[in-house]
Amino acid sequence: MYTLDTNAIIYYLKSEAAAVSVLEPVFGQDIALYVSAITELELFSSPALTDEDIAAISQLLTSVVIIPVDSRLARFAGYLRREYRVKTADSAIAATALLTHTTLVTRNAQDFQRIPTLSLLPI
Repeated sequence: MYTLDTNAIIYYLKSEAAAVSVLEPVFGQDIALYVSAITELELFSSPALTDEDIAAISQLLTSVVIIPVDSRLARFAGYLRREYRVKTADSAIAATALLTHTTLVTRNAQDFQRIPTLSLLPI
């Protein structure tokens, strides 16, 4: 099982070769895929989004489970941010992967390397 980082989805939707080669097999498996609500926020936040981009993001998000940021996740993300000095959004995404017991698929593995219990699948 996997949690998808924002950048993994962005590069996949842009048909970037490395992202496609990693994510196509993941999407082809009959397994749960997770996305943090923070990733959803980040995906829809670019001022340069076109209607086509919004449609592609929306379509992709129908194939994943979106994990909300509730109090439990927020507290755990706060701990990760404090303990490992990661950015707020990254701490919520990492917390999502850890609480769902999944591997985080990311293009920015270096942003998460300080978290020793986090399993990473780099793109």
